[in-house]
Amino acid sequence: MKKVTIYALSTCLWCKKTKKYFEDKKINFECIDYDKQDEARQEELMAEIKANGGTGSFPFVKIGNACTQGYDPEEFEKLLGNK
Repeated sequence: MKKVTIYALSTCLWCKKTKKYFEDKKINFECIDYDKQDEARQEELMAEIKANGGTGSFPFVKIGNACTQGYDPEEFEKLLGNK
């Protein structure tokens, strides 16, 4: 199974839907709540997101070596190798 990391905001509706999607599919994931990190860690995370093609909006999802932005179940399935 590919490693899944979700970069999220703790108050974001789309981030919550993304987490629920993976929970419902019983797919383990690591979640990093960007807004709960200190300023230095936020800078590191944003640099990582942008280095992987993100624009800085959330959720940002890394599945294996591929990344996608936003709540997009069809893209999640594709990156997981299920489509």
